[in-house]
Amino acid sequence: MEARDSVASNLARAAALAAEAAVGSDLVILPEYVQYRGLASGFRVSAAAVPGPTTASFAAVAAAHGCYVLAGSHAELSGDPARPYNTAVLFDRSGALVATYRKLHLFDVSVDEGPSDLESERVTPGDRAVVASVDGFGLGMAICYDLRFPELFRALSLAGAEMLALPAVFTARTGRDHWEPLVRARAIENGAYVLAAGACGAGGPGAIPAWGHSMVVDPWGRVIAQAGDSEEILRAELDLDLVSAARRQIPALANRRPDALPPLRDVERVGF
Repeated sequence: MEARDSVASNLARAAALAAEAAVGSDLVILPEYVQYRGLASGFRVSAAAVPGPTTASFAAVAAAHGCYVLAGSHAELSGDPARPYNTAVLFDRSGALVATYRKLHLFDVSVDEGPSDLESERVTPGDRAVVASVDGFGLGMAICYDLRFPELFRALSLAGAEMLALPAVFTARTGRDHWEPLVRARAIENGAYVLAAGACGAGGPGAIPAWGHSMVVDPWGRVIAQAGDSEEILRAELDLDLVSAARRQIPALANRRPDALPPLRDVERVGF
């Protein structure tokens, strides 16, 4: 979906789309920053407690339809009023909050002829990775820029994730070259489904245009569903037996050599 700079309008639209997507579904995932996309000042004002007023409608959708809802990510109040957390929120089939994940890697970049952003100026980073049980299956939680850090997805998979969820506002400038290769790589590396829900459109004033193109990629790296660059509900059926099949055929998780990989501080640098 395309969130803009009206929190009330965004939440109403997102809840309506979530309710439509929930019919016949076990798990619904929404994009990053679902409650607000616009100026940093407005983002800070939009911050609320989690659970709280920006997440209540998604808990209601989960309870009404008896499905899990990963309500994208929201600005969550932190100890720093100027820097809320960027928090993904998961509700179970009863509407109970079962997991939150605060974005670890913040989007501090300067791309030639593209976006320049310092997410760390408006967001407090999280400090832990999260895997949640969805009917006994592991759902690893990540957000947008996290996609560029394969070590997080490896850690999630080693901790039991069979599905890797990625609410995102991936930029249009980088998305056309990087989005699909990175999403597919995280699936292939870990023998896991990647469920990437991308925001689309320009957003409100001050926002960076988003790529859209939500994707579901299977554990072999095949794209089994993909959206375009406008609002759309993307549906896919997951065969979770494919996770064990992929990991049996190419057991990258089992074949790791952490004993042979020293911490970066211990890597010898020669000739620098």
